[in-house]
Amino acid sequence: MPQLDTSTWFITILSMIITLFFMFQLKVAKYNFSENPEPKLMPMSKSTTPWEKKWTKIYSPLSLPLQ
Repeated sequence: MPQLDTSTWFITILSMIITLFFMFQLKVAKYNFSENPEPKLMPMSKSTTPWEKKWTKIYSPLSLPLQ
C-alpha cells in the first residue's frame, strides 16, 4: 500500500494562510473608518407610569385579618 506523501503539506498550508491574510487585508482596506468617533448625546426622556402617580400598598395574604 503506498504511503501518503506529506512533504508538501507545510508549504501548501502556509501559502493558504498567507493568501487568506492578504485577501482579508484587502477587504478591510476598502472601508472608511472615522478617525475620532464622537458619542451621540441622546435626550433622556422620563417615562411616566401609573404606579408612580399614587401610593399603593400590597397586602400579603398572611397579613390580612382573619374572617
